[in-house]
Amino acid sequence: MQIPQPAKAAAQPAAPAIELQQVWLGWRDHIAVRDVSGQFARGSFTAVVGPNGAGKSTLVKTLAGQLSPLRGHIQTAPDLSGNLGCLPQAAELDTSVPVSTFDLVALGAWHRSGGWRGLSSSDLNAVEAALHTVGLAGFGHQPVETLSGGQRQRALFARLMMRDAQVILLDEPFAAVDRATTEDLLALLQLWHAEGRTIIAVLHDLDMVRSYFPDTLLLGGQVVGWGATDQVLNAANLHLARHLCAGSLP
Repeated sequence: MQIPQPAKAAAQPAAPAIELQQVWLGWRDHIAVRDVSGQFARGSFTAVVGPNGAGKSTLVKTLAGQLSPLRGHIQTAPDLSGNLGCLPQAAELDTSVPVSTFDLVALGAWHRSGGWRGLSSSDLNAVEAALHTVGLAGFGHQPVETLSGGQRQRALFARLMMRDAQVILLDEPFAAVDRATTEDLLALLQLWHAEGRTIIAVLHDLDMVRSYFPDTLLLGGQVVGWGATDQVLNAANLHLARHLCAGSLP
């Protein structure tokens, strides 16, 4: 007599790392994004795209805790709360402050070392290892202001490595950097994704998004599409996002 095999349980969707419930974003009287509900699954690799003025950077700043929602709620998984790393737009980095590349990268360990306690020997070694990983071995003593745009972005990725966060937020991480730097940093993002980290990146290059990012959130002042990239980035959705941002639709 053949013993029946137990039925396989249906695959369960990944638990949310961050969940948004009817969230409105902006500041003062300006509304940048309206009524966003959805979730970034734990371990997801999501591009946030849309025309200029779509609310992409506002969303990342809100997820990072730099802005508060005007309405609604954002819930981060309890074990991930406070375990976020953020890379802002390159233009937001003040290079006039005299700091070495080593010290910039070491700032990623601030949450462990604090403002008064010195770096441990393991942290010092980790800074050197991070610089080596991003292709900046030997650049530690060089002032940040003397780095090229691509080198500066590599240093900021090394700082993210020191943060060792499980949720990584990036705002235009490949803007104004050369192709070799972009490819190296994309490979690093893919490695972090393979490690199970949740990655959310604002991007403009839709070809890059289609090639590397399995999930996409398309904004046009509201959610136009959110899900698998090949389903979200279709002509109709892109057309709608452009017209919403241009104000040419009711």
